[in-house]
Amino acid sequence: MAEKPKESIPKKTDGKSLFSLIRRRTIITDVVQGIIVGAVLAFITANLLINAEVNTMQTTVNGWSTTLKYGAFGNDILLRAACAKHLPAANLPEEAVYWTTSTDSTGRTLNGQHDYILHFPVGGLPPNDAFWSLTMTDSQRRMVNNSINRYSVGDRSNLVPNDDGSIDIYMQNTAPVGHESNWLPAPTGDFMLWLRVYQPSPAILNGEYYVPPVVEVK
Repeated sequence: MAEKPKESIPKKTDGKSLFSLIRRRTIITDVVQGIIVGAVLAFITANLLINAEVNTMQTTVNGWSTTLKYGAFGNDILLRAACAKHLPAANLPEEAVYWTTSTDSTGRTLNGQHDYILHFPVGGLPPNDAFWSLTMTDSQRRMVNNSINRYSVGDRSNLVPNDDGSIDIYMQNTAPVGHESNWLPAPTGDFMLWLRVYQPSPAILNGEYYVPPVVEVK
């Protein structure tokens, strides 16, 4: 007669082993969570430091912000990161200097629902040994579609001077009657202006030249 197989009796779980397993899993989970939280905090902290450096490295006059620190990083990793975030691939100041503004002379945000003028007095155009240009973008730094496909103006745009030799650039959503040649079309919403001067003269490199403010036309 065949022998009846013995029933297997489940082993009792050792309380110490179970505690050790739970503890090991808790440590692993804590380590992973710590790494994730640390990475997030490091990312946030790095961005705060970089944004602070962007503000510190710039000077603002008449609403226009600029810096002469592009390309001259040395061993300053924070400055390098700030320049890369604010304006990637910028030239050394001796090659080009850049200004940006998103406000008018009163500090109000530039907006296409208003009309503006940038007035350069006689002898007040950006001094340079190459050329300069003024570019319009929306608040997201994208080019602005417009009816005449004009996205910038500069010393090669055949700007028409006033009777006294000064030059006005008109920034608005609709064409300024009688001044279409000096019109830089604006979007219907908020916008930014970018001034670039290539091979700037010593007056710019020495900080002696200031870009005039953008003035709203009442």
